[in-house]
Amino acid sequence: MNESHSPLSRRRILLGAAAASAATVAGASAAHAAPPAGGAPPAGPARRPVVRDRLATARLAGGPARFQADFHERLGAWLAFWSANSPRIWSTPTEVEGQVGGDGDAFTLHAIRVTRDDETRDAFAAGRPDAAHLATLASLHHHFPSVRVEAGGALRVADGPAGWTGSAGQVAFATTACRELWGLRAADATDWREHLSRAGHGGDPTSRSGWAAFTRASLRRGLRTDSY
Repeated sequence: MNESHSPLSRRRILLGAAAASAATVAGASAAHAAPPAGGAPPAGPARRPVVRDRLATARLAGGPARFQADFHERLGAWLAFWSANSPRIWSTPTEVEGQVGGDGDAFTLHAIRVTRDDETRDAFAAGRPDAAHLATLASLHHHFPSVRVEAGGALRVADGPAGWTGSAGQVAFATTACRELWGLRAADATDWREHLSRAGHGGDPTSRSGWAAFTRASLRRGLRTDSY
């Protein structure tokens, strides 16, 4: 896929991600693991582990893995969303490479493979710092509250409902997206929203609907399927 996306600065793509997201995911994981007041979390379908060999219609490289049922469904919805906003000349994802962690409620993404011109290609690759990398990061922020860029560019997500939280990881992503996808080079962690507004983006990107719109637009801009 290297003919489709020009490389970006690794320093810019990973802007503040390592330090910021480590604190973010640690806090999110602690919150996720903490039982509600009065005892252990209730048992039920949402916490039932399942063994799956696919995300949506894409097979998992390396074979079946153990997920929490609700998390597996959320990952499937994310991948379908990513695919729906990808170029039409790409097939739906045929393979996803990654590892399930924790108690089946975390996932580290390394690659998304599609078919184009009868060849299997990496539409997203962790070690390739191009616009598709930032677009895929946007798609994960669209679906999950906690997303971290790992060493080597892999993307780690933890389960939970999507939405703006104001975490350092989300702010780092938003600032990088402003700079790399919209060319707003002066944007920083304190004024990125104002830069977006001046660039013609309506709505508050820190509201629930605004964050969803911003991350979707970032995905489409990074994969060059936007209409701007």
